[in-house]
Amino acid sequence: MCGIAGYFQLNQNTTPDYDLIIRMVSILRHRGPDEFGAYFDNRCGLGQARLSIIDLSTGSQPLSNEDETIWISFNGEIYNYVELRPELESLGHKFKTKSDTEVIVHSYEEWGKDCLSRFNGQFAFAIYDKSEKSLFISRDRLGIRPVFYATHKGRLYFASEMKAIFCDRSISRLIDYKALDETFAWWTSAPPRTPFENINELEAGTWLEIKDGQINQGRYWQMDFPAEFDYSRPVESYAEELKEKLTEAVRLRLRADVPVGAYLSGGLDSSATTALIRQLDKTRLETFSVAFEDKAFDESVYQKEMAKYLGTSHHVVTCDYNTIAEAFPKVIWHAERPLIRTAPTPLYLLSALVHEKNFKVVLTGEGSDEILGGYDIFKEAIIREFWSRNPDSEKRPKLLKKLYPTLPVSGARAKFYLETFYKSGLEKTSEYYFSHIPRINTTSKIKDFFTKDIRDRVAGHDAISAYGNNLPKNYPRWHHLARAQFLEAKSLLAGYLLSSQGDRVAAANSIEGRFPFLDHNFVEFAAQIPPGYKISGLNEKYVLKKAMADVLPDSITRRVKQPYMAPDSNCFVQPDSPEYVDEMLSESYLNKAGVFNHSAVSKLRTKCSRFSDTHLSFKDNMSFVAILSFQILYWLYIDEFDDAPQLKRESFSIWRDESTD
Repeated sequence: MCGIAGYFQLNQNTTPDYDLIIRMVSILRHRGPDEFGAYFDNRCGLGQARLSIIDLSTGSQPLSNEDETIWISFNGEIYNYVELRPELESLGHKFKTKSDTEVIVHSYEEWGKDCLSRFNGQFAFAIYDKSEKSLFISRDRLGIRPVFYATHKGRLYFASEMKAIFCDRSISRLIDYKALDETFAWWTSAPPRTPFENINELEAGTWLEIKDGQINQGRYWQMDFPAEFDYSRPVESYAEELKEKLTEAVRLRLRADVPVGAYLSGGLDSSATTALIRQLDKTRLETFSVAFEDKAFDESVYQKEMAKYLGTSHHVVTCDYNTIAEAFPKVIWHAERPLIRTAPTPLYLLSALVHEKNFKVVLTGEGSDEILGGYDIFKEAIIREFWSRNPDSEKRPKLLKKLYPTLPVSGARAKFYLETFYKSGLEKTSEYYFSHIPRINTTSKIKDFFTKDIRDRVAGHDAISAYGNNLPKNYPRWHHLARAQFLEAKSLLAGYLLSSQGDRVAAANSIEGRFPFLDHNFVEFAAQIPPGYKISGLNEKYVLKKAMADVLPDSITRRVKQPYMAPDSNCFVQPDSPEYVDEMLSESYLNKAGVFNHSAVSKLRTKCSRFSDTHLSFKDNMSFVAILSFQILYWLYIDEFDDAPQLKRESFSIWRDESTD
């Protein structure tokens, strides 16, 4: 985990902008507080805040090739750098460090853009090729590490977080209302769109090159599924290979020159990765969990059971309503987006605990649900697909009752509500977003709180089509579970979970999360597993449970899945709730931000306060959190944006190339 930032002159040269790069890196210092570096010539400036994990002594950045014609600023890890290095050395490349960063530099020298296909890792980097007068930016396949960019007055700016780009104060900070329209349908906006006008996000699995004043983009990877699956191969065979590939993914992700810990939620995924770590490494293992005082969300019983079962040294951060409310604005600052739920906040507090225990790296189970069919939305899609083909089936009520056995919202169990909810859009099975219609419908209720002005502004924008562009040609022929998985990975996983709930809340405390289930070799294998082996009946992640049966206790593999969630509106309507809540939801500040109608918000807040000791519906909770989080975002980024305290120039290792002056 590091922070990268910089600029590139599209045409005319300029004098080095030392102060800008120092400000950009200063505001990203939480991502990499160990070292700061910068490179300049009269065309390009590269900045780096380094979190030292591999090659602690010689891996400083920005880093160059042998003749200093190629420079890189890199965030992330290339796990197979150990295997790539001998091949590059055999081709004549001379290494001056032991880092994975230098493997990227020489790979780019040797294979150009095709180097991307050789990397197994999580990465975002910018490579400046002085000879070609070009800048090459790329991002990993699944979108684990972020990179944003903007063009302004003949320059391209890039950074790990948008706030660094705003360090050039001549760049306007404006809300993109179409992005809000998409966010309040999909939980995130579709790249390149971000919550801020003219600030772009590089999409996962793509690259961007600036050369001769032109900006070109391309894709090097995305999820793919077969049109037909091989059911002649038994599920046991798939389970065996799955375990082998997951074990290899875990092994690669244990590569570090610092201690590696693990998140342990008490669920199947983190238990699986932690158990495999234990098999590969018999030394002391430290694990970390979130517990909740609100028992509707607490899984600490299972966390303790797994920690005892695996013999780990276990650490827990316990969250109550007030700790979540107090930390929420800090999470918005790091997420740089409106949030739909508070769930990222406990993970922010968890990464603080990891940092406090002097760890920099943790393995997590994130990605398993998307890759192996673990979410309720996939089961919903199966049921709704069945309904569309069998509208009069007597199985409908029985199927519904199996969907949410742990849901702490009793009203949602009502047969009428569920049937009304899930039968919506049954006639749209050919639409690319069919699987996500229930979620879109629920989330879009947030827009009921828009002011008339905002409704008018987004009236012509089709948010539902946001992810419908550039779908794979064979997408319509895929199994409906495959289509749902693809869409989930493109939207919620890359845009929300890996961002707001992953990279940002971990980087906020200088922690790097690693994700074995998102190893691209594992993902490509999992795409070949027949849908019926992923979800058997309504038993989610069936093949993973079979694969892990001999390393996990039955209480974990047979446990009814409890989605990770945190208390939402309850956190902000207690007698001791932080004062900022009143200010953010006041009539004057709602009017100033101009997005949400004060009268409607006031009624919602009154309702949430009246039921502060119970749990309201998803719709009410999501609306409350979305409105409050947008108000905080507006306050932090539009109304009172401020640079971070600036690092001293002496804190930086600076390379200045005067040969192009």
